[in-house]
Amino acid sequence: MRRSVLALPLAAVLLSGCSLIPDIARPAAPVPAAWPEGPAYRRPPAALPASANPAVEADAIGWRDVLRDPQLQRVVELALANNRDLRTAALNVAQAEAQYRVQRGGLFPQLGATGALSAQRSPSGFTPGGGAVTSRVWSGGIGFTSYEIDLFGRVRSLSQQSFQQYLGYDETRRASQISLIAQVANAWLALVGDRELLALTEQTLVNQQEALRLTQAGLDGGNATALALRQAQTSVETARASLAQYTRQQAQDLNALNLLVGTPVPAELLPTASLDSALVAEVPSGVDSAILIRRPDVLAAEHNLLAANANVGAARAAFFPSITLTANGGTASTSFNRLFAPGTGNWSFAPQINVPIFSAGVLQGSLDVAKVQTQLQVVEYERTIQTAFREVADVLAARGTYDTQIAAQTALAGAYADAFRLSMLRFRSGLDNYQAPLDSQRQLFTAQQELIALRVQRLQTLVTLYKALGGGWSETTRLTAANP
Repeated sequence: MRRSVLALPLAAVLLSGCSLIPDIARPAAPVPAAWPEGPAYRRPPAALPASANPAVEADAIGWRDVLRDPQLQRVVELALANNRDLRTAALNVAQAEAQYRVQRGGLFPQLGATGALSAQRSPSGFTPGGGAVTSRVWSGGIGFTSYEIDLFGRVRSLSQQSFQQYLGYDETRRASQISLIAQVANAWLALVGDRELLALTEQTLVNQQEALRLTQAGLDGGNATALALRQAQTSVETARASLAQYTRQQAQDLNALNLLVGTPVPAELLPTASLDSALVAEVPSGVDSAILIRRPDVLAAEHNLLAANANVGAARAAFFPSITLTANGGTASTSFNRLFAPGTGNWSFAPQINVPIFSAGVLQGSLDVAKVQTQLQVVEYERTIQTAFREVADVLAARGTYDTQIAAQTALAGAYADAFRLSMLRFRSGLDNYQAPLDSQRQLFTAQQELIALRVQRLQTLVTLYKALGGGWSETTRLTAANP
């Protein structure tokens, strides 16, 4: 009989296979199949990464193939090891996985062994003999309490919900990792740009101080006016203000980079390359927008949708009867040395059935809530894809126009450089005063500043495109989406 009682949970597990989780298909992507076309979306002539080919899409390219500078690669590795936000995301995954194991444990009876001693003393006058009596009972057994037979899949639905939430957290961790790589790269590129702007400003300040000296000499010699001297002074002070600005920005760039990395970046890993170096490679955008369904945030939204749908199954199962079992088998004796003697065995079996009859609308309300939550997750899934499409389209438009803008800005800076050179020749020949060289120098400085900013923005656009396309999944840990 004891063996029969203990075999009941196993039979219940084998019988419980019903599931009331509704069938659900992945919602159709509410975005065009192809990327936008037009003058802004021209593909640049730059080459793909060395390890890639036009048939390989961005999410299959490792970040080391895109971020080519060795110092930048080492900084990214430091960030992946030390960034606190990424650690938080990883711990959230571990917590969700543990919660899933807790929920899944409800599918099986929790067996436990017990041993107990009960001692009691009755005072004089309470027994037929009149004397005090001391009694002891030793007992031991094994059993389970309130195990629910999952006939209609309620526990299994909750387990499936917890499993999908776990997978969603893992995709969120992957999205955090890709985002961190992009943030570190963009902060590092901003530091490169501000260093070049600082060097440009220092050189410009030297030139303008020399111009101020020449103007002062011209004023002393009667070849310049006080107005020209004041204008030269304004150019010097403007350069000094820019020098302070870029000195501040460089320090703040380094602070931002240290925060992202999670530890001070060693001096030998700070950028030494210029914007002329091959810092970032081109990223293929693919032929259509189907790549977006593989983005980590989209996959996380999909898992959240499946989790909400599994909760509908649990809410449906609550309408049906539930059966819980409590069983125990063991032995008991008034003396410890006879605890396992023949005739001391005992057992108990207490099945219980609960049939919902009247719940004042609670069960129906719970089901309606679960259905609405599923619909909300469908909307969230579609919104996530639309946001992803917009992000990629914006970056493609930027990538398609920056080369033209940089070429025009380069030509503009070259024209201002020639104008400055010619105006200086005329000034030194005595044909003009120093007003023309001053104006040309200010225009050249502004054009060179804008050119450096545009070149930084173009490189950051390539990094952002890699992130927007969900790049780098091959270098992250993927979990299988198998059912629990």
